[in-house]
This record gives sequence, structure tokens and C-alpha cells, in this order.
Amino acid sequence: MRVLDAQDSFFLARRPRKDSPHTTAAYRRDLAGVTALLAEVCSTPPDGLLVAQLTAGNLRAAFGVFADSHAKSSVLRAWSTWNQFLTFCVAEDLLPGNPMGAVARPKTPPLVPKPLRGEDTPERLLEAAAEGVRKGRDPWPERDVLVIALGLVAGLRSAEMRTLTLASVVGRPGERRLHVAGKGNRDRSVPIEPAMDRIIEQYLVSCRARFPRGRFDRGSALLRDRRGEPIGRGGLEYLVRSCFRWAGLHDRVPSGANLHALRHTFATRLAEDGASASEIMALLGHASLATSQNYIEATARERRAAVAGNRTYASLNRLPGREG
Repeated sequence: MRVLDAQDSFFLARRPRKDSPHTTAAYRRDLAGVTALLAEVCSTPPDGLLVAQLTAGNLRAAFGVFADSHAKSSVLRAWSTWNQFLTFCVAEDLLPGNPMGAVARPKTPPLVPKPLRGEDTPERLLEAAAEGVRKGRDPWPERDVLVIALGLVAGLRSAEMRTLTLASVVGRPGERRLHVAGKGNRDRSVPIEPAMDRIIEQYLVSCRARFPRGRFDRGSALLRDRRGEPIGRGGLEYLVRSCFRWAGLHDRVPSGANLHALRHTFATRLAEDGASASEIMALLGHASLATSQNYIEATARERRAAVAGNRTYASLNRLPGREG
């Protein structure tokens, strides 16, 4: 059987898992990249490569070349993707065994939190965004504040922010929460306090003023670009990066963190202010915070108390209201 045909069958078998488009695209890149190198190793066109040629020796050679031009994290991800693919091949009786055990991989780097540096950095960032310090052709401070707050007091990832819709904000006044489509299909509910509710409402008022003919039904994207379309990954990253720069705080952002530094700051402050491990796990949407610790679901009351204790909310309460 051809390798490309086996890969098609692999993705077909994964369809019931409901992988996100981002995950599927990453898997396809990892498989395609190493497949091209395997074809070179075997002196065979990629569309002529056979599953029988996926030997430990050929895979070691291909991954060696792959590692020369990719970071450790990329090599680890590709190794994991190929391990899953070849496990599938074994299950389908296409291979007698999985050869990935004989292919070296980098050690998994420790997960080190990268919160913003400086005790007052979150407050200064929020205040600068609310004052409209981020200059441009069309300043939009209401959106800047909302994006930063979604990271600092809700701990959302970039992809989670981009999948928020108007229907994601649920609950009665005073008991609002965000329904978040999390990583690995782990949905979660993050309580938000009235100050955050107000920030969202101010943003929506500004949206309706900017896009009077725009759609604002429950399925519409919450975060939008300057054309009124759902904001993209690059646009969101640029927004946060420029907020740091205009606020004069770019030197307080750990290398490689940017938007994710807001999420790490959220988790760090929760821990510092007394939230339990189970509360932090639930609010971050992680299955676990350590490989030896099982995921523990916290009660809604515990989560809300943990979020309410996040001192960043004090900054949201002090921000001046903006009229649409």
C-alpha cells in the first residue's frame, strides 16, 4: 500500500474524533514534511513510497534531516504525529510493528510559565489600552481592552478567543460566564465578574456603531477585525504585540510568549492569590498540570470565587466607561 493512501485512511479514521482544523492541518504538515524526506532517502517519488519502506533505518535518516532545519518542539510534534500514524498502520495490519521506538527524539522541555514581568504590568497594560495609547489609522480601544482582559482575567488562548461568539457569553447578570471551546475538544465555562461583563458590553456597543449593517446574531464572532470580519490569528497577535509596544511594556514580555503571556499571568496570579490546583486546572482547560496529577473538576462556586479573587479585576473596575 502506498504511504499517501495510508495517510488518507489515517485521517478518515480520525474523523469521529472531531479534531480541530488547526490540529488536522498540523498533522498533515508533519506527515507531508517527513514523507518528502523519506522519498529522498528511498530515492522514490513521494506518491510511489510504500508503507513497507517505513523502516526504522529510513525513518531515522529522514528525521535526522528534518531535525537539522527544525526546532526541538517541531521535531517532537512531528515524532508524535508519525507515532500515531504508524500505530494506526500496525492496527490496520499494514506493518508488523511500530518502528518509531527506534527513532530518537528530543527530550520534552519543561513547561515553564511565562507571565508578564513586573508586578504592575497587567494594570499598566489595561490602563494604557483603555486610554487609547495604541495609535493607528482607526483606534479601537474598546476592542484592545477586551482582548487583553480575555487573557488576563479569563486565561483564554488565541484560538479560544477567535472561536468566541455572542452566544459564548451566558448566564444571568451578576453570574455571567464564558463558554469556551477549549483545546483538545475540552469545553469549559469560565466565570466573569460584572466588570468584565461591562467591558464586553462596551465593546459590543462600539461594534454596532462601527458596523451598523453588520450581523450580530448569537452565532456571530465576538472579536472582529476593522472590516467587521472575524479576527484572524495574525491580526490578534499583532493587536496584543502593538499594545505592549505602545504602552512601553514590550521589554516585560517573556521571549516567545506575547498573547500567551496574558494567560500565564492569569494562572500565576490565581496561584499567588490562593486558588487551588483543581481550580486552576478547570479554569485553564488543562487535563492536568502535572503528568502525575489527574484532572479534578471544581464546582462552579469554587471557580467563581477563584476568579473573583483575581486582583486584575480591580483594574477593570477602575477603567472609565466609554459611550458608544
